[in-house]
Amino acid sequence: MVRHWRAGAAGLAVLGLTLTACGGAKVGDGSSAGSKSSGGKCGTFNLAVNPWVGYEADAAVVAYVAQHDLGCTVDKKDLKEEIAWQGFGTGEVDAILENWGHDDLKKKYITEQKTAVDAGSTGNKGVIGWFVPPWLAKAHPDITDWRNLNKYASHFRTSESGGKGQLLDGDPSYVTNDAALVKNLKLNFKVVYAGSETALIQAYRTAEKNKQWVIGYFYEPQWFLSEVPLVKVDLPKYTTGCDADAAKIACDYPVYDLNKIVSSRFARSGSPAYKLVKNFHWTNDDQNTVAKYIAQDKMSPDAAAKKWVEANRDKVEAWLK
Repeated sequence: MVRHWRAGAAGLAVLGLTLTACGGAKVGDGSSAGSKSSGGKCGTFNLAVNPWVGYEADAAVVAYVAQHDLGCTVDKKDLKEEIAWQGFGTGEVDAILENWGHDDLKKKYITEQKTAVDAGSTGNKGVIGWFVPPWLAKAHPDITDWRNLNKYASHFRTSESGGKGQLLDGDPSYVTNDAALVKNLKLNFKVVYAGSETALIQAYRTAEKNKQWVIGYFYEPQWFLSEVPLVKVDLPKYTTGCDADAAKIACDYPVYDLNKIVSSRFARSGSPAYKLVKNFHWTNDDQNTVAKYIAQDKMSPDAAAKKWVEANRDKVEAWLK
């Protein structure tokens, strides 16, 4: 995501400082599948895990298959998006499984530095937008038209929004055009960050339960929409190029064909994990199923992946061919 995302925090500039990967390995340890893989042997597979549960579902399933079918040692590294891309050049990251656009990072790391390559679509279609809880859309049907939002702005005020309506965003590292949209559409709102996907979900859940006024950023694929079917607000229609100048954006987000990015050395390594990543392809429903196992059913990522893999062995076999 969310999904879906430009890094917004100043602390994302340096890859090797204080960031800890899953399993205790620190970013900066220099391990890479590219350096250990030859002749088809897997070795260590360094997999970036970005901070939203849909991505965690991708990583859980790919890691499970890599471990159990290919014999890989998978090193999951919890990294925000821009940081993960920095790891391609050092060999510390082999693969990102869910990229939401990032034309700026593609230019830098694929075109200019040539440390990364596109590994194809995941099959997931990503949608970002502004959403309200179902009760609110039912009580005020015209609220789903952005042109009516100022009429309701006072209802969305919070202690953090400075007298304006609050537009709730998630993790500050996610790609978001929301501050520019508020300004350029002349809306009497202020973007306030919930801080995480979990906090954003809880805000919507509480708003629906208690009939509270909440409007904010959300996205698909996302398992939570099966629990609370949030209603999307219609922003000005997206047209090609309408988001070319970040400061002047006044249109909706595009539909993203989510794709995989891998390091160039990983693509050349001969590792069977690269073939798995390149062939990995599933649907929004597949991802939402595994994400729900993790987030709502409280299964471990490994247990969630095992359950899905055992029920979808035909899809897994296609990735291994």
